[in-house]
Amino acid sequence: MSQSPFLLLVVAAVLAAPAARSAEFTVKATIIPEMKAVFGQVESRIVVQARARIGGSIRELRVSQGDEVKEGQTVAVVVDDKLALQLNAADAKIEALNSQLDNARVQYDRAQQLRASGTGTQANLDQARMQFEVAANQVAAGKAEKTVIEQSAREGAVSAPASGRVLTVPVTLGSVVLPGEVIARVAPGPYYLRLSLPERHAAEITEGSDVLVSERGLSQESGRFSEAKRGRIVKVYPEISDGRVIADVEVAGIGDYFVNERTLVSIPVGKRTALAVPPNAIRTLHGVDYVRVASSSGEIDVAVIIGERFEDNGAARVEILTGLRDGDRILTP
Repeated sequence: MSQSPFLLLVVAAVLAAPAARSAEFTVKATIIPEMKAVFGQVESRIVVQARARIGGSIRELRVSQGDEVKEGQTVAVVVDDKLALQLNAADAKIEALNSQLDNARVQYDRAQQLRASGTGTQANLDQARMQFEVAANQVAAGKAEKTVIEQSAREGAVSAPASGRVLTVPVTLGSVVLPGEVIARVAPGPYYLRLSLPERHAAEITEGSDVLVSERGLSQESGRFSEAKRGRIVKVYPEISDGRVIADVEVAGIGDYFVNERTLVSIPVGKRTALAVPPNAIRTLHGVDYVRVASSSGEIDVAVIIGERFEDNGAARVEILTGLRDGDRILTP
């Protein structure tokens, strides 16, 4: 009890002590955005599918969920055992056609010799020539059929259609797949944040508005915007679904996020008028914030209640909820 009067004297002396000041700041009403924290979900603007081109069983599976792949990289190998049998049949057919071709060539050569000696007729020579050409064309057709089978066998290698991250692999090693079936889903990006906002904010959400993305994660420490990333609303969808308006936000540096990962985003949903001062104009003593105000009668310390911090044209400001009026002159050290 004996120290209370002394403590009051110390407080009064500190508040009344003159300090070196170099400038005055005039308090003016400032329009600041009304921010709201909502959840944004990381999505890839493009998701492509690596599909099987032939039917068969999966002999090799070279990727799994979360792997990074390059365009053209083989992600799986599909093998159809019937293709090997068809190749053997094609080889046997080509051998038979080659034998027929050799026989037709001998007959054609003989017909030419007979015609040259005058003992053969032109009709026999023409018929031998036709049989030789038919046999040659049949050999060429057999080789083309074999090429088609070999190409089908090569198409068993399933390639990544783009560079990106593998989202899902809905098949397992040894499973049977059909032509066109999805082997893997790849997200090449670019990545963005998809926001779902209540319908009451539809009128305030505009394209081009700046947003803040909080620290990554949904733990108790998330939701802090001190080291937030800055983003921009690039698209507001005109259709409201289930009472929600959808908007897309572009943010640099979210390529390492999980697809469908959620994070907090602070977005402007309106505007309000507030009084603000520079942060260095506020002094805190025993838990009470004071601002020194210059008036015609001198300098006085006014107790204030501060609000949030924000930036006004690149300058840091602190909102003053009570204690000041528009036009007050603030002394700043």
